[in-house]
Amino acid sequence: MKLRLFLLAGVLLMAASVIAQNAQDFSKVEIKTTKLTDKFYTLEGQGGTIGALVGPDGVFLVDTQFAPLTEKIVAAVKKISSSPIKFVVNTHVHGDHTGGNENFGKMGAVIFSRDQLRARLARPTGNAQPAPAAALPVVTYDGPVTIHMNGEDVQLIPIRSAHTDGDTLVRFPGLDVLMTGDYYRSVGYPNIDRANGGTLNGMLEGLGRTIGLAGPNTKIIPGHGPTVDRAAVTAHRDMILGVRDRVAGMVKQGKTAQEIIAAKPTADYDSKIEQAAMTSERFINQLYAELGGK
Repeated sequence: MKLRLFLLAGVLLMAASVIAQNAQDFSKVEIKTTKLTDKFYTLEGQGGTIGALVGPDGVFLVDTQFAPLTEKIVAAVKKISSSPIKFVVNTHVHGDHTGGNENFGKMGAVIFSRDQLRARLARPTGNAQPAPAAALPVVTYDGPVTIHMNGEDVQLIPIRSAHTDGDTLVRFPGLDVLMTGDYYRSVGYPNIDRANGGTLNGMLEGLGRTIGLAGPNTKIIPGHGPTVDRAAVTAHRDMILGVRDRVAGMVKQGKTAQEIIAAKPTADYDSKIEQAAMTSERFINQLYAELGGK
C-alpha cells in the first residue's frame, strides 16, 4: 500500500510540476550560448541544456526546452549559424526538454526520438493532455541511429529504462562530445522517474555506457548542470552504488522509507553535491521503491 501511495505521489508531483511550469514567467529568461568547438555550441535558458551542431547542411538541435522560449532559442541559433534548423532529437520526454517541439515542428524541423518517448507524448501518464500532432517526433527508433551532417556523425544511442524508458545518449564522436539528457545531471541527486519507466539498474547501465564511450578529454554535457569529464560521471555512478547499498541494507532490516531518510544515507555525499538538500529525499524514496521497500 505504501509503495502504491509513493507511486501515486510521484505522478501527482509531476502533474504539479507541469502546472508550475505553465505558470512560469519566461519573459526574463536569457539564452546563454557557449562555444565548445567551431561546429558545436550549448544553449542554456530555462530547462534542459540544448546542444547545437552547426554547418552548411543545417542545424541539428538536441532538445527544445519550453515552448515560450522558442523565439529566443531560434534567435540565439541565428547568431551562430545562418543555416536553418533541420533536425531535432529529444533525449527524453519531460517538458523542459520537449516543450518546444510543436514550434520547431511547425518550422519544418524533423524531430527524432525513441519509440517510447513518442508514445508517452501521445499518451501521457496521469491527467496530462496529449501533445499536439506537430510536437510528436516524426522519426522514431529503438536501436542505434547515425545521422551524417556537417561533416560529422551524430550517433543516437538508446539508453534503456534509465531516467525514463525513452532516453537517448547523443554522441558526436568526431567532436568528442556526449549529451546525456537527464539520466546524468551534474547538479543534485539522480531522478529515477519510475512513473515514466525509469529504473535504477537502467540508470547505472546508462552511466556505465557513457563512461565506456568517454575518453580523458571528452566533454560530457548533462541534462542540467555544468559540462564535465569522465571522472565526474564515474564519481556520480560510484555515489549511486554507495547510497544504493546503504539503503538496500536498511530495506532488508525492514525499515520504512521515513526511517531510512532519517538515517541520512546520503550524508557522506551531501557536501559535494549541488542542490543536495532539494533532491536527496526524493532519491532515497526512489531507491526504497526500486529495492523492494513495502
